[in-house]
Parts: sequence; C-alpha cells; structure tokens
Amino acid sequence: MYGPDLLARFLSVPGPPDKYGQRWQYHSRSDRHSKVGCWGVAFDLLIRSSLMQEHAKAGKIVLGVNHEMRDFHWDRKKDLDLVIARPESAPSPGGATFRSLVDHYGIPLTDDERKLLNALPDIPIAPVSAVLVALEAKACMTAHVKSLPRLYDELNSSHLAIHGASSQALAIAYVQVNNATDFISPVMNSERISEGLPVKISRHKQPSDTQRVLDKVGQIPRRTGKSGNGFDAIGISVFDLRNDGTPVTLVSGPPAPAPGSNFHYAGMVVRMANEYDATFAHI
Repeated sequence: MYGPDLLARFLSVPGPPDKYGQRWQYHSRSDRHSKVGCWGVAFDLLIRSSLMQEHAKAGKIVLGVNHEMRDFHWDRKKDLDLVIARPESAPSPGGATFRSLVDHYGIPLTDDERKLLNALPDIPIAPVSAVLVALEAKACMTAHVKSLPRLYDELNSSHLAIHGASSQALAIAYVQVNNATDFISPVMNSERISEGLPVKISRHKQPSDTQRVLDKVGQIPRRTGKSGNGFDAIGISVFDLRNDGTPVTLVSGPPAPAPGSNFHYAGMVVRMANEYDATFAHI
C-alpha cells in the first residue's frame, strides 16, 4: 500500500504561506492533507481493482473533485474531496486527470510509484452523474479530546449524505491521527511567530489521546450491505507529526490499528477493491 507513506512524505514538506507568511506542514484551515489522503486511497484502489482499471480504460468512470453530494430525502449536502463516478458527458480532451493531480497537489512520488502510476490507466476529472465511490478524509492532529464531537459529527454527516444520494455508492472514510507528544499549532502560533514571540507548544498525552480518537471513530456507524446507514469502510493511519519542520513518520505499531482489524488501512483498501469488483461489474 502506498497511500499512508506518500501522505507522510507530502506532509513533511510545508505548504503555501498563510496570511502571516508562515508555512506549515499541517494547518487545520487547509485541506491539503485531506485531498492528498484521498488521492492515495484512490491510487491504492486503482492498483488493486482490475475492474476499476477496465472501467478507466473504457472511459466508463471519471473523477469528481470537491464534488457536492446531496441527500435526496433530507436535502443534506456534503462536499467530498474525491469521488469516482459515471461521467455526465464525454470529458473534454486535454483536461485535468487523476495523474495530473500529482503535480497540481505537489505529491512527492518515488520513481517506482511514478512508474506504477504511469502504467495504470488514467481517469479524467469531469462532471459526474452516478457516484460509485465517495472518499472522505478527516484529520485529528491536536486537541484530540476536544476535537472528538466535531470529528464524529463531520464523518457521520458524510455517510448520511453519500447514501442519501445513492445507496449503491461505496462510502469510504480515511482518518488521520497524530501520535506526537508535542505539536506546534498554527492557530496558536502563526501570528506569534510573525511578531517574534516565543512558540507555544501543545502537549499531548500519548498514546492515550490517540487511543481516545480511535475509540470514537470506532463508534461511527458502518454497514455491510447496500441498505442501512454507515460507512462501507473506515481506514485509519497514525502519524508522528510535530509540525515543526521535522519529517512526518507513519506509525505502524500500537496504538495504530493492527493488520486484520476493522480500521487497518490495507484491509480497508483490499475490502473496498473487492466490493467495487462485485458491485459494479454490470456497468
């Protein structure tokens, strides 16, 4: 699986300057982590689903970026970072594609990853009709316990909107959790740094803070068929991210989900690739 490692590599490089001129690896008011997280999940799905590759070659699927899904029954709406869907119309030639998002987002692929991507069929970004796979990514990098209600509510509203729009769509959540003990918060520090004031360091009680987040994510509804409410799969990656310019690392041991658990990233991808192959063979 490539998604979590390439996300760690991506987050190791600070993003564009904020309004105070500071560049941060992670900023809660930026969506760069969620967009690249979803791109990595889609990359791993495309590698492992032979049917998705066939659909891409045949022009049967497109990507929707920042796609709004609207619950038909309750009229709830939700913007999803990335969806894989049937095309609404023929894509414009020469337009943006899944492959071109690498340069657009600044994803630092290794030579082997780029060769693999180039060997896969590309998918155009175009207006969508029926959504087949909807990807939602959320991060909890600091103030873990305080963030739990918001994290739960945002994820819960996502699967309700997705399946309210299409019960057949595969709804996937990718949750990123910070296991670092120390964290430099942009919200607390960006203006302070610009004024030459000392940095305030947020202290986390680890691994208990991370475990609290994992336990809360475990309460989010999941479904095993095409009826009812819940995500079809939830994957969790745990990182050590101090947000001080040092490299971001992926945590493979505890408290990260173990292989075989309901929330292990690789298991989530394999399960969703199999579900795609079984569910959409007719399109």
